[in-house]
Amino acid sequence: MKTLRLIAILLILVNAYSCVINYVPKISAFEEVLVVEGSITDQPVINTIKITKSQPLWKRLYPRPLQGCIISISDDLGQTYSLKETATFGIYVTDPANFRGVIGRTYTLHIRTTYESPNFSYESMPMKMIPVPPIDSLYYEKKIFVQSSPPVEGCNIYLNTHDPSNNCRFYRWEYSETWEIHIPFNFPINVCWISDNPEEIQIKNASLLSEAKIIRYPVITITDPVDKLSVKYSILVNQFSLNEDEYYYWEQLENTIDQTGGLYDLIPTSIPNNIFCLEEPTKKVLGYFSVSAMSSKRLFIKDNFNGINTMYARCLSDTIFTARPDTLHGLNNDLWILKTVLGTLPPGYIFTTDRGCVDCTTRGTKYKPVFWDDNK
Repeated sequence: MKTLRLIAILLILVNAYSCVINYVPKISAFEEVLVVEGSITDQPVINTIKITKSQPLWKRLYPRPLQGCIISISDDLGQTYSLKETATFGIYVTDPANFRGVIGRTYTLHIRTTYESPNFSYESMPMKMIPVPPIDSLYYEKKIFVQSSPPVEGCNIYLNTHDPSNNCRFYRWEYSETWEIHIPFNFPINVCWISDNPEEIQIKNASLLSEAKIIRYPVITITDPVDKLSVKYSILVNQFSLNEDEYYYWEQLENTIDQTGGLYDLIPTSIPNNIFCLEEPTKKVLGYFSVSAMSSKRLFIKDNFNGINTMYARCLSDTIFTARPDTLHGLNNDLWILKTVLGTLPPGYIFTTDRGCVDCTTRGTKYKPVFWDDNK
């Protein structure tokens, strides 16, 4: 939909070009802004804080990692936990052996830069970790998608959750996908697993409901199942508790991503944050320090979906007739034999020049994930 909208806008601009006077807005001097991305949970895992400096939009550059920062997290009991910078500059992590968020506690992020001139100290607002209920159920329903020819059967994945105590009224979800693929030819590496972690913003406000109960929340729609659902698929959904301010942050961020592109659209600096500079309180800072409890649930799907054709039909490139296939130039390097054609003289060999047809590690890994359950 976004692509169609952009194409339509471009066509309008092209048609109207001859009668429009170009307007070039004046852009003030660019100021680098500290960008903070990070969160902590109540799980025994590594928590990550990413510190960067923003770059001008017209330069089309990724944010500049800010190395050498002194990062710590303090709680309402007066305890302080230091973070260490990883080999990747600008990435700071907690030690799971020494730090784990506790529901009901309040946490504050502290940042001190050392590579700037002058250096600044930043601090987040104290953030309380709100309890999150478990995901009651994670399930799928088959659905026919007619946009393909012939129609193919995919599925929608939903979740249900509720909080009997009504403590958690704002939710956010993240999910990761993993699916198994099989190459239908007799080669050593013909079973692999592919994983994906989509960066989508999925939030829900349950504060206006009579009870914090969410039914049939649509997590993902799989419209092209030829790859993901042909063998076996798994999705892990993480559910986070939010306070009202953080919910508003994610909502504004989602709106900005959807609307960015026009002269009068929302800009990132209009998105609220919870981090400020101690020396210069009016200094702009982007990002949010998230403090959330987390619950998780995994779903496996191994089912028959109508209309799924093998994606490896394209592999059957051509046929070579030869009595000495071992002499073919580039055999098992740039050319691979998939099948033998019987009843011809000399024999025929169907081959491919696509390595992905004989080695699934070009798309995934041959190592089975530790969570993979062959019985589900």
